[in-house]
Amino acid sequence: MKKNPIIAAVTALMAMLPLLMSAQAFNPQQKLRVAQAIIEQYYVEDVDGDTITTEAIKAMLKTLDPHSAYTGPTETKEFTEPLEGKFSGIGIQFNMLEDTVYVIQTVSGGPSEKVGILAGDRIISANDTVIAGRKMKNTDVIKYLRGPKGSVAALKVKRGTELIDFLVTRDNIPLYSVDETFMADPKTGYIRITRFAEDTADEVRRAMAKLKKQGMENLILDVSDNGGGYLGAAFDLASEFLPAGTPVVSTAGRATQPTTYTTEGRGSFLNGRVVVIANQNSASAAEILSGALQDNDRALVVGRRTFGKGLVQRPFPFPDGSMIRLTVSRYYTPSGRCIQKHYDKGHTEEYMLEVLNRYQAGELWSADSIARPDSLRFETLRNHRPVYGGGGIIPDVFVPADTSYYSVYYRDLIAKGIVNKVIVNYVDANRKALLKTYPSEADFQRDFTMPQELDDKLIAAGTEAKIEFKPEQWERSKPLVEAIMTGLLARDLYEDGSYYRPLSKINKDFGAALDLINDKERYDALLKGTYEPK
Repeated sequence: MKKNPIIAAVTALMAMLPLLMSAQAFNPQQKLRVAQAIIEQYYVEDVDGDTITTEAIKAMLKTLDPHSAYTGPTETKEFTEPLEGKFSGIGIQFNMLEDTVYVIQTVSGGPSEKVGILAGDRIISANDTVIAGRKMKNTDVIKYLRGPKGSVAALKVKRGTELIDFLVTRDNIPLYSVDETFMADPKTGYIRITRFAEDTADEVRRAMAKLKKQGMENLILDVSDNGGGYLGAAFDLASEFLPAGTPVVSTAGRATQPTTYTTEGRGSFLNGRVVVIANQNSASAAEILSGALQDNDRALVVGRRTFGKGLVQRPFPFPDGSMIRLTVSRYYTPSGRCIQKHYDKGHTEEYMLEVLNRYQAGELWSADSIARPDSLRFETLRNHRPVYGGGGIIPDVFVPADTSYYSVYYRDLIAKGIVNKVIVNYVDANRKALLKTYPSEADFQRDFTMPQELDDKLIAAGTEAKIEFKPEQWERSKPLVEAIMTGLLARDLYEDGSYYRPLSKINKDFGAALDLINDKERYDALLKGTYEPK
């Protein structure tokens, strides 16, 4: 058994331990070191010093806030990859349907595209490890497909009835933050941001440049369900909409100097109307962006109160690849609001259930359920309209959560992967015909109507999977299910195909944002704090 280095330092104390313990009290650091030494020296069975240390670190962090955490080497890598914006792999988007890995798309210019792998291909094995027929989880499949840059994945792929062998040299694969960009109407652009990573601001700049060429004058930024990421990414993006010298966010903590981050250059989009869509799952960097634009009277926020994650974690990496992410300060919006919602130390589970409590208290359906005490009242910097702290960003225009399309039948179709399975099989059988009818995504988004055949196939596949067909529930959920299927078709058929655009037509948050951005009088009145509902 490998001895922990602490043992050597403590061994000399062990013989004198009874005398030391009776003579004087240990300070906390000494007590912890001696406790570990006692366990490793005297416990009835052999113990792993690394395990004891890891569990001690985790236990210490649990007594603090809900976001301080320890991750092992593998967890740390999995956590940082999405924020760094890339990983090494073969460059495909896939679905694991039942026991088969279906290629949904290849990354443009990526390793799989270069060797000729196509959408609709099925991966049977990777490096002599059989993947098909094993009902593996997506995370398990990824372990066989990802690997160091330059390493080779030997894939056996089924295309129709033909088996083809491919040698794919793994390379760095970009992870994108912007997953939707389109013109919502002739003057309004729409950009959906799923994370705040190293390249997020650059991605949004490219998306805005593309939309400007299509006539964009106003912009909807969607950060709903965006769990956050890097502070720097949120700061850089906010800077695109604000003049030089504008405060974006402040941080303050016990052991850190208070810091205010202000824009250094002139943003590229200073004049058009901006609406931010956010909801109860928008957190951290998404809240920094929303709060900065709201407090500087540069944008209006539409949706529901955001999550309320305003604690700043600093990474402390260890040589073995593990890491402590320790909360060192809090975020404050330009008006002085603390983004962080209330928490009790050591009660992480209760904290994570707080959004469920909002659901049960009715906050997701009524703006009146959101507390706005005078003690937490602040003012925006330019127009001096009231905004409130207390956790999260409260929207300027509240939109109730929409459950009108929900049904148990819909839930079961989604949960059992029936919708994905039906679409994959449909595209597999009709790809050429669909592309002939709709040569471009613009043609598809404009002209496609859901064929009854596809609805029938979905219902039949559900019945085969022992999901009882319920006509009333089907009619309630049909618009949502068909929008999802249309989005899946677009994503499968076209490079960068828009999954969300069909869904946006029935999304109430999107509809409210689009209505607001096109109502200049209402928009301006809300921004000035003079709006009175008619």
